[in-house]
Amino acid sequence: VRLVESGGGLVQAGGSLRLSCQASMSISGLNTVGWHRQAPGKSRELVATSTSSGQITYADSVKGRFTFSRDNAGNTVYLQMNSLKPEDTAVYYCSADYVISVEGAVGPPSWGPGTQVTVSS
Repeated sequence: VRLVESGGGLVQAGGSLRLSCQASMSISGLNTVGWHRQAPGKSRELVATSTSSGQITYADSVKGRFTFSRDNAGNTVYLQMNSLKPEDTAVYYCSADYVISVEGAVGPPSWGPGTQVTVSS
C-alpha cells in the first residue's frame, strides 16, 4: 500500500494542525494504521495507532491533545493535533499494514515519506 501524508507546517505553540494520510487502498482493508514521528537526532517514536477493530492507542506525551481518526468508507486517516508544543516538532509519518494470507498473517508495514511539523515557542 502506498501512503502520502499532508497537512504539516509551521504553527505557534498552543496552535493546531490536522495531518492527513491518504492510502492507495481503502482504509477498511488495512489492519493497523499508525502515526509516528521523528525529531532531529532522535529515534522514530509511535504517536498513535488504530487497529481494524477501532482500538486506538496514544503515546502518553500526546494523550488528550491528539486525536486519531480513520475514514473506513474512504482511504484517508487523520491526526488532529491540538495544544501543540515545541517538543512536538518532528517529521510525522503514516504507516499501515494489512493481512496477506488466509491464515491471517500480516505483512510488513508500509510508510509514507512524512510531513514536517514545526511548532515555534
